[in-house]
Amino acid sequence: MPAFFWPEFIILFAAAVIGIACVTPYTLELTHEAFAKAQERMRQPRWVLVLLQSAQSVVLLGVATALGLLIAPRIGLGAPLLEGLLAGKDVTAQALVMVAPALLLGIGSSAVMLLLEITVFWPRLPQAMRESFPIPKLWKRLLASVYGGVNEEILLRLFLLSLLAWLIGFVWRLPNGHPTLGALWLATILAAVIFGLGHLPATAALVKLTPLLIVRAILLNGVVGVATGYLYWRYGLEAAVLAHFSADIVLHGIGDSIAISVRAASATKG
Repeated sequence: MPAFFWPEFIILFAAAVIGIACVTPYTLELTHEAFAKAQERMRQPRWVLVLLQSAQSVVLLGVATALGLLIAPRIGLGAPLLEGLLAGKDVTAQALVMVAPALLLGIGSSAVMLLLEITVFWPRLPQAMRESFPIPKLWKRLLASVYGGVNEEILLRLFLLSLLAWLIGFVWRLPNGHPTLGALWLATILAAVIFGLGHLPATAALVKLTPLLIVRAILLNGVVGVATGYLYWRYGLEAAVLAHFSADIVLHGIGDSIAISVRAASATKG
């Protein structure tokens, strides 16, 4: 078992639990109708359903965190800043080196997403998505960014990317047993594609999926996934978390606000 496994696990798992609490108001508004149907079907109050859903997420994050912390050190990956702090080291210089790339790639990738969405995909989206897809209040969207930054990076980078890189490394590795650069890039792209596909159920609940919507989910979310994946194996999990958090702040804060303004303008014209 890697050094500092349990302290690292406790800290990351606690952060993930906080992330689940932060995203709950956001998801409750997005899935209001689904929860109402579930209440009728299961004859349980909403708080019970929320508790069950949260418990499922807690278990999933616990398993992902533990497996990620077991796999990542085997291939030279992990959370170097956290490990350094636990070892009593001064990680200030190491942290400063990763801040600028993380913010640049996080904000830059979200800007690319917004540009593609506005110029390419938005005019071609089904009317139901352009006019009816719920957009929660700003405070809920900003809180949800904590989940995106922490929880999704634990799931998709610490666990999934590490797992994929470890598996690919069996056939594409360096003399020291670590994955090659090509293996890391392949794992990064695969994890990003899976991240994009993971957004399709929410879309499918509103409209029928089409090739355009599938490409949109993979491409838009994949942009952030590739950026954070690179940061993960270049600088560590902390850089990926900062980038994803900053990207979500831009997307939820600015992007959704733009969508609200467009809807209001369309409604006025109508």
